[in-house]
Amino acid sequence: MNILHLKYAVEIAKTKSISHAAENLYMGQPNLSRAIRELEDNLGITIFNRSSKGITITPEGEEFLQYAKRIIAQVDEVEAIYKEGKKEKQQFSVCVPRASYISYAFSEFSKNISTDIPAEIYYKETNGLRTVDNVIKGNYNLGIVRYQTTFDKYFKSMFEEKHLDFEIISDFSYVLLMSKKHKLAEKPKINISDLSEFVEISHADPYVPSLPVVNVRKEELSRFVDKHIYIFERGSQFELLENVPSTFMWVSPVPQDLCDKYNLVQKQCFDNDKVHRDVLIYRHGYKLSELDKKFITAVCDAKREYL
Repeated sequence: MNILHLKYAVEIAKTKSISHAAENLYMGQPNLSRAIRELEDNLGITIFNRSSKGITITPEGEEFLQYAKRIIAQVDEVEAIYKEGKKEKQQFSVCVPRASYISYAFSEFSKNISTDIPAEIYYKETNGLRTVDNVIKGNYNLGIVRYQTTFDKYFKSMFEEKHLDFEIISDFSYVLLMSKKHKLAEKPKINISDLSEFVEISHADPYVPSLPVVNVRKEELSRFVDKHIYIFERGSQFELLENVPSTFMWVSPVPQDLCDKYNLVQKQCFDNDKVHRDVLIYRHGYKLSELDKKFITAVCDAKREYL
């Protein structure tokens, strides 16, 4: 496999046609087809499915193409810097849990991005497993992982095994987020048992190393609730909470203006004894950039303000 093979695959994916890709690459279609077959054989995967109707990209192919595009972009960037004397870009990348205080911190951090210099900024909300995987592979430089403190030994063991440096950002208890029209919105004291008749919204992909997802999910959910809506995308939770007054969600404390925007209230649950932890991770030996440091400062400032 070489850079040309990566460029061939990306061009085919772009044009959805081997013949059109061959024209764009100024090469013969048989040679391009042969090169792609050799690439697939070397990798042991099928990137493209061929049929009389054309080509489609396989799930393995989608994953491979993401890597290929990043590699090509990095090669192009290096060539531009050293061959053309192009000014280096502002670069920053972080994977985080789906948390409002962190997204607010990212907004504040973004004010530090100079408009005079090219910039590539990546901000991805996902679960702990994908965050760790992205940081290990170097796809993202920073990560923030959230977990219950009862699972601390599992995560610390994994961080050490994967050669990741880690720093605790904050420990906190979740609050209940619900519509102002919710039956419990005016109740002065809420207990976990009060939630039994309502629908719990929760993220669908909890993760603890060495533990089955079904066990982790049980730990994250309310004990007395048997009705759940599982979601992946953070923005959808606010729409659901606002428009379906019978729903609620456990979250890290939310900025008040966000509650006001969606007509929500956040309430304490007095017998909730679960403590969650947000932990910053990065590869051992990685030197934090100035943008990294500014983001971490913004997160710590947001933590003090909202948590």
